[in-house]
Amino acid sequence: MGRMTDARPLILASASPARLNLLRQAGLAPHVIVSGVDEDALSADTPAGLALVLAEAKAAVVAALPEAAGALVIGCDSVLELDDEALGKPADATEATARWQAMRGRSGVLRTGHCVIDTANGRQVSATASTTVRFGTPSDAEVAAYVASGEPLHVAGAFTLDGLSAPFIDGIDGDPGNVIGLSLPLLRSLLGELDVAITDLWA
Repeated sequence: MGRMTDARPLILASASPARLNLLRQAGLAPHVIVSGVDEDALSADTPAGLALVLAEAKAAVVAALPEAAGALVIGCDSVLELDDEALGKPADATEATARWQAMRGRSGVLRTGHCVIDTANGRQVSATASTTVRFGTPSDAEVAAYVASGEPLHVAGAFTLDGLSAPFIDGIDGDPGNVIGLSLPLLRSLLGELDVAITDLWA
């Protein structure tokens, strides 16, 4: 077992402050290297598949960088599945408003792809976590105020559990961290497949 002083370097291949905060709250101290992957250039047959393909692409780009040598690289990507469609970040305020009008009073499934690459040996594991989200029924005025805040333009599905939209989410079934951007239980399981204990990564 590793000692606290010699934890493996950990890299988060994502610009998401929410993902970084989740990892830090769990005792990890990742470096952030943004992949720059063109998300619109990738596709898959299902929303869950798309989340996974994007996560794997992000992790692979960063794992190939010289500064990632010897590190564990985590790539994640989230989409909201509604009516069999994969919804990422809305393009603009009009789209965010339409999205919320479509989601009100319904449930969607937030799918987050996770990929971990151990650059020390080239091993890679990946999986998608899914959490059902039950949307409340914000009024048109509440939706307008939320869209005007700018927040929904920066998050998959035009909502987040840890921000201004929290009062408009009636509940979830599954892992809340997954909705915020990263499932810590799934990360622990993926690290285990690479023979890494998450407790050995505590900073």
